[in-house]
Amino acid sequence: MGNTISVSGTTATGPDGKIAGVGDAYAQTVQTIRNIEAALVKAGASLNDVVRTRIYVTNIAEWEKVGRAHGEFFGAIRPATSMVEVSKLISPEMLVEIEADAVAGE
Repeated sequence: MGNTISVSGTTATGPDGKIAGVGDAYAQTVQTIRNIEAALVKAGASLNDVVRTRIYVTNIAEWEKVGRAHGEFFGAIRPATSMVEVSKLISPEMLVEIEADAVAGE
């Protein structure tokens, strides 16, 4: 709507349709953010336009790995962010799911 873009729950699904980084929360976070970036580019935006992320993890004890990967992409951007533990995601292989909201530049 207008210049606001919402990327719904995104996971570490690779180009082959399989979950990348099975068992590795860091690798899954990296792939998930790359998938978000691809969706934003298709909508005419970039990661620099992200103003909020919501991170869902199946094991909050992995928060540092997830946070490190998130910081590698968003460290300079610093969107508002939440990380919440959920009991499970759609596939047992999925450890991380991220939503992102962006406001495309004028």
